[in-house]
Amino acid sequence: MTFEFFDPRAEVTIREGRLPHWHQPGVTYFVTFRTEDSVPQALLKSWHQRRDAWLREHGVDPSRADWKAELHRDKQLEREFRATFTREFMEYLDRGHGKCPLRDPILAAQVAACLLHFDGQRYSLGDFVVMPNHVHLLVCLGGAADIEAQCRSWKKFSAAEINRLLGRRGRFWQEESFDHLVRSKPQFERFRQYIAENPTKAGLRPGQFIYRKRPT
Repeated sequence: MTFEFFDPRAEVTIREGRLPHWHQPGVTYFVTFRTEDSVPQALLKSWHQRRDAWLREHGVDPSRADWKAELHRDKQLEREFRATFTREFMEYLDRGHGKCPLRDPILAAQVAACLLHFDGQRYSLGDFVVMPNHVHLLVCLGGAADIEAQCRSWKKFSAAEINRLLGRRGRFWQEESFDHLVRSKPQFERFRQYIAENPTKAGLRPGQFIYRKRPT
């Protein structure tokens, strides 16, 4: 399976949630999912309020399911948005909020094993990094596979095993994941670089994360 990119001429499905999710069959996504306590609720609420206010000031209605499509039509505006809000959100994750259970290499290995389990069958997994309180990855789905369903599967099975090892119950991951349709080869390479550099930017030492670069 090759890493195919978003085709603006092809049909795309947009599902509404706290974060809109775009779906197009057989394309590549950059995905982030995070532990339940990775970003304090007060901080997350403030971020959403400021984001929505910024969008409205720039003529984009954040209550619409297709607000990302509207934003994408103005390339400069989209760049400003990502430079401000997407970068800020990722920086929140790198601050190491919460208990950071995936700093434990045994628990992080459970996540990596789940990601790799159906690699080459249901999807083609690109580079990924398991950080202390979140995961970044690149993945190209096969056929009509759905990115939200796939993320739920990864989170369900990894959480069950991690909870078993920790002797605990309850939610381990945040319910929603961040997924972004990759639009070009240069953007794909920028995401690869971001994944590779994430542990260093977060000040982590070897053994506190798992980084896997897809073999060429």
